[in-house]
Amino acid sequence: MPGREVRLETLASLPLAVVRRQVRASELSRVVPECCGIVWNAMRSQPQARAGRHVALYWDNQVRAEIGVEVAGPFEPHGEILRSATPAGLTAWTSHLGPYGGLGDAHTAVVEWCRANGRTLTGVNWEIYGHWRPEWNSDPASIRTDVFYQVAP
Repeated sequence: MPGREVRLETLASLPLAVVRRQVRASELSRVVPECCGIVWNAMRSQPQARAGRHVALYWDNQVRAEIGVEVAGPFEPHGEILRSATPAGLTAWTSHLGPYGGLGDAHTAVVEWCRANGRTLTGVNWEIYGHWRPEWNSDPASIRTDVFYQVAP
C-alpha cells in the first residue's frame, strides 16, 4: 500500500500466554477479542506474570491461531491457557492506525512489500494490539496495531 512504511528487522521472541483455536478468517473478529478476554482474565489471578499487550499469532493459512497476551514474568499454564512465543528472526512489519476493520490493508502492505523486495514469507504472522486508551472510544483513528510477518532468511 502506498504511504505505509514496512520495516525489515530481526526480532527477538516474545513470551506469550495463549489459548489455541482453529478458526475461519470470517470468525476472527469474534474469536480474537473473546480469547484475549479469556487469557487476560486468567492472568489476573497470576499478577507475577505481568501481562502485557494482546497478541494474535497465526501459524498458517488454515488460521491455526494462538491468541492471548505478552508475559514479562513467570506464569503457570492452567486449563486451556498455554505457554507460547512469537517466532524470533527476520520479520517484516508495519503499524496500522485506525479501527481493526482496516487491518487487512496493513497485512496486504507487508505481503506486497515482501513480494516487491524479493522476500519469502514463512506463512507465520501476528498482530500486537496497543493497550486500549479511553480516547480511542471517541477517536478510533488513533488505535494502534502492529502487524508482523516472519520472513525466510
